[in-house]
Order: sequence, then C-alpha cells, then structure tokens
Amino acid sequence: MFLWLATHLSGLFSPLTVVQYLTMRTILSVLTALGLSLVFGARVIGLLQRHQIGQSIRDDGPKAHLSKAGTPTMGGALILFSVLASALLWSDLTNHYVWIVVGVTAAFGLIGLVDDYKKVVLRNARGLAARWKYFWQSIAGLIAALLLFWFAEAPVETSLIVPFFKDIMIPLGFGFVILTYFVIVGSSNAVNLTDGLDGLAIVPTILVGGALGIFAYASGNVGFAEYLQIPYVAGAGELIIFCGALVGAGLGFLWFNTYPAQVFMGDVGALALGAALGVIAVITRQEIVLFIMGGVFVAETLSVIVQVASYKLTGRRVFRMAPLHHHYELKGWPEPRVIVRFWIITVILVLIGLSTLKLR
Repeated sequence: MFLWLATHLSGLFSPLTVVQYLTMRTILSVLTALGLSLVFGARVIGLLQRHQIGQSIRDDGPKAHLSKAGTPTMGGALILFSVLASALLWSDLTNHYVWIVVGVTAAFGLIGLVDDYKKVVLRNARGLAARWKYFWQSIAGLIAALLLFWFAEAPVETSLIVPFFKDIMIPLGFGFVILTYFVIVGSSNAVNLTDGLDGLAIVPTILVGGALGIFAYASGNVGFAEYLQIPYVAGAGELIIFCGALVGAGLGFLWFNTYPAQVFMGDVGALALGAALGVIAVITRQEIVLFIMGGVFVAETLSVIVQVASYKLTGRRVFRMAPLHHHYELKGWPEPRVIVRFWIITVILVLIGLSTLKLR
C-alpha cells in the first residue's frame, strides 16, 4: 500500500522515492512487524490471561513442564497480525506471489486457530480432529500448488533444482503440484511439531525465513540470478518483504516467548509459519535447500514417524519421548540447553543452505 502511495506522491515530495527501493521496504517491513509485536505483545498476553486461554500440559511429559500449565497460548495470532499487516503495508500488491504467500499463511493460521480454540477455549483435548485438520491443510496446499502451476511462465519454475549442481534441473510437469503440496503441508506440520519448548521453534523459523528472503531477492533479480546460476523467477524478489516481516514479527514474539516463556504461539502460529516457509521455498525453487536449512524441523518430524512406526511394529520405542527435543529433556538436559543447541544447529544448517548460492 505504501509503495502505491509513494509512487503517486513522490512527484510532490521527492524523498518518498526511497520507498520504491526493495531493500528499503524490507528494512521498513522488519521494523514495522517488530514494532507491532512489541507494542501489542503485552496487551495480547493480558487478554489471553483474562480469558484464561492457557496451555495444558501432558502428564506423561517431562515433569519440568508441569509448571508451564496455564501459560497463555495462541500467541501466534500476534505473529500473524504483525507479519500480514507489515507485508501488506510494504509489498507491491500487484504481485501475485505476495497474495499467494499471504493467502497460504492466513489459511493455515485459520486452521490452527480453530484447533487451538477447540483445545483451549472449548476444553476439547482432541482439538480439531486430525482427519479434518489434514483435510483443510490439503485443500489450502493444493489450491496454492495449482495457482503456482497456473502462473508458471517458464519451465524452470516447475522444475526441481538440485543444489550444489549448476546443470541439474529435473522437469516435473504436473508433478510440481504434488511436490508443492507435500512441501507446504509437510513444512507446516514440521514446525508445529518443533514448537514444544520456549523459543525452540521461532528462532529456527526466523533464521530460515531470513535466508529464504535472500534467495527470493537473488531469484527475482536477473543479474544476481545469472551470476549465481540460480533460477530466475520474475517477481519473486518481492517476497523478501514478507520474509522481512516474518523476521521482525518473530523477533518481537521471541521477546515474550524466550525462556521462561510468557506466551506460546500455539497451532495458529506454528502451522501458518511452517506453511509460509514451504510456499516461499517452492516459489524460489529451493525445496531441497529448505530441507537442509530446516534440518531441525526435519529431525523432529522424523523422530515422531520413527517412534510411532517402531512402537506399532515392534512394541518398542526408539526415543524416550518424541518429538526429539523431549528425548533430550528426559535424558537430563536442561530445557535452555536443548533450545540453544538446536538454535546453533540451525545456524550451521542455514549457512550450509546459503552456501549453495555460490557453490555450484
């Protein structure tokens, strides 16, 4: 919105031309989202406390978590408000990629909101039934996949790009829709599974989101894309605004979510942020790089899959508890140690992912 205003008013006030620069709008997007999160954070927490919207804790989990019972949850609504407001204020609203990412984020956030509402407000321990949650995730993911397939203008936009190799590009055809669906839905649920300790999910989300913003900026610039030998996707550069908003809102939320947490994001935040990372990775043609950078999310998801499969097939558990972060807690690691070490691992993986920009 502000881009449109600046474009039309720059003739009257020339300093407004600076708003037309993508880098400046990214900085403003980060600051706007951060400011909104910090300004409204305490008020949202107070509102959740007044309405007794607090987290319930599993009896079979780590005993240290019992003290967290009643901590306000559904704080992810604050993240979504800050991200979407900032992105819509500073993005080029004629860019269809912006609307697809915004739509996916909002849709998955709504699914998470219904799930949280049933669990916390209606006191339904099951929340939104798994089959219905997966059904609506599938609908949203497939719509996004079909739209991206429809808007694709070049073969590279529907091909699988293998990092570290400059000449390997696998045409997917309609298989692109299937891949996109699994990336969006899988990423959404992976972040949700990781969201179990104070600040554990939000920092990797910030790091991966910021890195994807760099990929988006490079992919949307002809010169950078040609120099780095990555796919050029016209219009993808605008997504750095959304990524900037995600980073800013995430940092603002971390202010309140850091150990010991004053608020949890809940499914409304985790499902939406994961889906946002997935769809941005698809648009920039970096699905495999997302798999690398989001290694913590992948490990958490695999730990659940392995645990369930092992127990059903053999009656034995591989981990003391899944997802993986609970396994280390039950081994005696203090919660802050688990959190910070997972953050460090994510930093390393993000750097490896960013290295694919040059190592080809």
